[in-house]
Parts: sequence; structure tokens; C-alpha cells
Amino acid sequence: MTHPAIAVTGASGAIGGRVARRLAEKGVATRLVGRSPERLPELPNAVRASAAAFGDGAAMRDALAGAARMLMVSAHESPGRVQEHITAVDAAVAAGIRRIVYVSFLGAAPDAAFTFARDHWHTEQYIRGTGLAYTFLRDSLYLSGLAAMAGPDGVIRGPAGDGRVSGVAHDDIADVATAVLVEDGHDGLTYDVTGPAALTLTDIAAELSRVTGREITYLPETRAEAFASRAGYGAEEWEVTGWVSSYEAIAAGEMATVADTVPRLTGHGAQSFAAYLDAHPGAYRHLMP
Repeated sequence: MTHPAIAVTGASGAIGGRVARRLAEKGVATRLVGRSPERLPELPNAVRASAAAFGDGAAMRDALAGAARMLMVSAHESPGRVQEHITAVDAAVAAGIRRIVYVSFLGAAPDAAFTFARDHWHTEQYIRGTGLAYTFLRDSLYLSGLAAMAGPDGVIRGPAGDGRVSGVAHDDIADVATAVLVEDGHDGLTYDVTGPAALTLTDIAAELSRVTGREITYLPETRAEAFASRAGYGAEEWEVTGWVSSYEAIAAGEMATVADTVPRLTGHGAQSFAAYLDAHPGAYRHLMP
């Protein structure tokens, strides 16, 4: 079966790059889209489009021309992210894209505790209104992000209480996205994409202790303490609010969902946090002496 060309945005990134390589292995024609063409991978059956950022509608239209399906990997967090997404979606419509697979976030809602998850809900709503076919992949936090929660002092700090998070591997997200892009039957569906278990931050600390051989601990914070402990990073308020609210979303149970999407759509189990750490020692290098 010959597939129409698939546009992959963020094709130099952790998810887009993985999907691009998987599509190449399947012999699918792709258009690789990114802000820096020189960073895009060189792959068989792939056209590296000229530079295109989501907020540049004309460049996006040119980059997407000739593709029928599009993997839309969400832009980096910013105050204007939703507008960037809207511009990119409008460009996709103008370029003749007929189906968008959008990488969203677990628990996306207009009133989500995690402020960045609200951006995803607004983007989903806009895509729904275009009339295009769509599939939303609501990913949990990345396993690599869970490993990075601990500071060099070996302490995980945040207002997560005893809540749980079902972290997922980039590779599993890419496998799901690839399946959804090349197969039919996913139109109009929303998939939660998670790991095989939901862990407390105490569980995460214990796994990090196991692989590092040092004591990693979880120190629950209040909201005020969380803002104070992050004040030294020099980040803007909207960004710090996003960081802190991600922990609050864990406390609220918004990241505890465990779905069977990975095994159901890929045929293999989702990677656990323990297995991820065993396979990726670089993920906790900052904790090693």
C-alpha cells in the first residue's frame, strides 16, 4: 500500500525525530519540518523542508505542501504558544493537509491544574473546529523528565503530595504516533499515552536511589515553598507557574491515568521507569558523583 506523504513537525526533536526515522524504515514518504533545516535528519524518502516555525504561516504552508497527513508536535511552552499552534493549523488547512495527529497532554482541559495542559486543550478545540480529520495523543510526563526531577543534591522538591504520575518513554510515544499516522481507523479519537504504572515521587526517588547508589529523597512542598525554591532560576512567572503546577496536577490525580494505548497500538508493552533508567544511564548523570 502506498501512503501519501506525511509531514513531521519538530523532526529534529525527541519525538518528531523518532517518528521520522520510523516512517523512513517503513518506506513512507515524508516532509520533515523544523525551524532549523540543518538540524533535520537525512533519511530515505524524506524531503527536508525550508525553515518553518509554527508562528510563520507562509513558511508553514510552503513546508507542508504536498503532504496529506501531519504529525503536529506541540511547540515549546511560551505565553503565545496557543496562537502559534493556531497559525500552524491554519497553514495546514491552506496547504491541503487532510489529517492532523496532534501530540497533546494527559488531562488536557480548560481548567487543568497544570497550566501548560490548558494550552493543549485550546489547541485541540481549534483543530476540532477546522473540519479536518484528527487524532489526539495525550502523553503523560516523559520518563526522562521524571529522572530530572531530582536536583544534584539528591532531593525531589514539589507540591505533589502523595499523587502519582504515569510517565512514558519517548520511544513509546513515537511508536504510537507512527502507528496512528500510517493506519486508518483513528480519526476523531483521543488516546492517553502512558507508561505501565503510576508512581509516587517517593517511588521515583527509590528507583533513582537504586541506580545511583545514593539516597535520593522526595521533599513535599507547599505552593509557596515551591515558588520560593525555584526563585533562583531567573525564569518568568508564567514558566515557574507551569513548573509548580505540574506537581500540583500530580497531587490532584490528573497524571495518574494508566492506559493500555501503547501495547494495544504497538504490540509491545510500555517501558517502565525502572527499565528506562537501566537503559539510559545518562538520564541520571547529574546525580552521580
